[in-house]
Amino acid sequence: MWERRDPIITSNFSRPSEDQRPARRRVTEAAILSNHDQSRADIAQWTCPHGQHAGHGCVTCYHATAEAEADPALPLWEVAVWFTSARPVPIRALHDVHRHGRQFAIDQPSTPLVYLLSGQVRAALGVEAVAGVVGYLVQNQHIVDEFVVTEIRAVHS
Repeated sequence: MWERRDPIITSNFSRPSEDQRPARRRVTEAAILSNHDQSRADIAQWTCPHGQHAGHGCVTCYHATAEAEADPALPLWEVAVWFTSARPVPIRALHDVHRHGRQFAIDQPSTPLVYLLSGQVRAALGVEAVAGVVGYLVQNQHIVDEFVVTEIRAVHS
């Protein structure tokens, strides 16, 4: 019948084993802010270079992250911010955030008056990334005039 032949094309390429692959380090920074008993270390960790607590937002960090988008050397942070609002955010405002152009989104989980603001930004530190995303809300108070951030998370790999 058919004889088994060696393949015509051979390759010396071998895939690196799991041990040889460079490890990608995933960095996650998170805090629950509904606890009013934050230690001084926690407060310092979540204070941006401009002296603002990330949960309160920083308009300067917001503008800095916009400028940093062109710098691929900076880490790309995926930021999630849970916040509450005294009044419902209008549906139109929720949709306008999607068209903002900075890849931000506000979604409403099933809980009333609880919202999730998410986005991707470039920043040197996670605190700057979070302060910049929350700074978006401060800058655009026509979307949410009063809010309280309850939880923050920033991840990059």
